[in-house]
Amino acid sequence: MTSYTLPEPHRAPVAEPGTVYTVASGDLRPSANTTCWPAQQKLESDLAAALADLGRQVRRGHEFDPDKGHGFIDSQRAGIEVFKNIPRDAPLIVAEGVWQYSHHVIAGLRSHRGPILIVANWNGEYPGLVGLLNLAGSLTKADIAYSVLWSVDFTDEWARRGLRTWLETGTLVHDTGHVRDLPALPEDAETALGVALARQLREEKAVIGVFDEGCMGMYNAIIDDELLNPLGIYKERLSQSALVAEMRHVPDEEALAVRAWLDKAGMTFHTGTDEATELTDAQLLSQFKMYIAALRISDDFGLDAVGIQYQQGLKDTVPASDLAEGLLNNVQRPPVLSRDGARELYAGAPLPHFNEVDEGVAVDSLVTNRIWTAMGLDPATTLHDIRWGEEYEGRFVWVFEISGSVPASHNGGYDKSWSMRQPPMFFPLGGGTLSGVSKPGEVVWSRVFLMDGKLHVDLGRASAVELPEEETQRRLEATNRQWPIMHAVLHGVSRDQFMARHRANHLNVAYAPDAETADKALRAKAALFAELGVEVHLCGDVAI
Repeated sequence: MTSYTLPEPHRAPVAEPGTVYTVASGDLRPSANTTCWPAQQKLESDLAAALADLGRQVRRGHEFDPDKGHGFIDSQRAGIEVFKNIPRDAPLIVAEGVWQYSHHVIAGLRSHRGPILIVANWNGEYPGLVGLLNLAGSLTKADIAYSVLWSVDFTDEWARRGLRTWLETGTLVHDTGHVRDLPALPEDAETALGVALARQLREEKAVIGVFDEGCMGMYNAIIDDELLNPLGIYKERLSQSALVAEMRHVPDEEALAVRAWLDKAGMTFHTGTDEATELTDAQLLSQFKMYIAALRISDDFGLDAVGIQYQQGLKDTVPASDLAEGLLNNVQRPPVLSRDGARELYAGAPLPHFNEVDEGVAVDSLVTNRIWTAMGLDPATTLHDIRWGEEYEGRFVWVFEISGSVPASHNGGYDKSWSMRQPPMFFPLGGGTLSGVSKPGEVVWSRVFLMDGKLHVDLGRASAVELPEEETQRRLEATNRQWPIMHAVLHGVSRDQFMARHRANHLNVAYAPDAETADKALRAKAALFAELGVEVHLCGDVAI
């Protein structure tokens, strides 16, 4: 008789009474983890003090690693090992003071049976709020129950009350009364436009190019084909190595022509000679080759939108992709010809780029591009991180910020745009941004996301506002001064409502010339999504 060696079943530890367990998902980049560790320590110290005042002790699920210089979970495998030693029925807090890779902890959270709370520090310097929102969106997609909470230091009564409620009940529900399902739309020109464009998309189909999926562990940014294809949207899966290979075939003269075009358009480049810390002409030359290569590959495959992951694959190979992305997103941009010189590629139009291959933004930017173009509006669109915000003169003004893929028209033109070297912590080979301060005006914001196994979209309105130069600089210094920024005031949505509802770290934005036109464009967008079978939700003050 054959005797097999059977594995010993793992026996998870038993939860200790009165104990809350904590974990901290981090970055994959060691430089980011070591730089951001002090901010994480402060968050965890503040949280532990609040929990102690509420009669609980904290047990951290993993120790500080002196060899690495931080105490983050820094890979999926590390997360799996950590969760083996966390009682599955224990109350668990995922504490995020920085940006984090959600897939590091998804495996452990899928099998956890106790209540889960994600907390973040209300601080712009390190993007803990961005990390919280991405993990929340990822858990929503995974159908894992969770609660969220945020605070400057967890000494305020609002945060203490939230902690107490979660400890006593295992859940924490915030006000989301600003969200309502789409009502019946009026039979007008905008509704007819949205329906017609939806039917065209489903019938004629569109292709989005994905240069490697799953950027920075953003599980929520991947949408399965089975959900995309019924919309008429199909993926062309491309390799970032092919992009680098195509870049090598771009002559220096073509890249220098892009630089000359931008110089003539008035864009400012803050350059130096130190490759490690400054933006150099060599880095820019590489970025312009990427811009040309992306357009040529997109033309090869007939793409309607394109996304470049950059992190992690390209960061150790070529300078940042963000400058190329911002150029692609703009109507007016340096011309690029086909390889034989016979055709200008995507002439007179943007090629929508979805930063960090966020496929929710891919759907959104494609739809926005078609509606805005049909309405005769500037179709330039981009995503932003929901970074942070503060009150200013009696109203809450958000900092929406992204690493550089903003089109120049959002800044008011190339003459109001500039390029600075990307932070070495995230971008070791440098490269410039396409940066600026978003012009004041009326904005439609939106987010496509996965919930309950279906595609949903939240739609809302905002105003990009102008702040004094001193306040703008203060906010840039409090976040990332190299990156483009939008000062945004949401219509009818409070800070905490927005944080409680938003199912991603990103949101999509597009301008309209006035409030009435913005409402019309939003109505057309709602009609298009509804016709495609996407669950549409209106957020805040929206005129339908």
